[in-house]
Amino acid sequence: MAMDLLQSGVRRSVIALWLGHESVETTEIYVEATLAMKEQALEKATPRRGKPGRFKPTDELLDFLNSL
Repeated sequence: MAMDLLQSGVRRSVIALWLGHESVETTEIYVEATLAMKEQALEKATPRRGKPGRFKPTDELLDFLNSL
């Protein structure tokens, strides 16, 4: 719930009050980056070498990982 509120633009102090927390610091343990947020951050970053974009594993790698 805290992440949904944060992503909707609600301030952390309001989320802390809504959850009944004594301080904003207490709310921090509930606020973690979602996969979508991480992907958005990665899209903004450009690697020094290589091509930007999402990693796509080869079938060989997937077969190996599935065999573990």
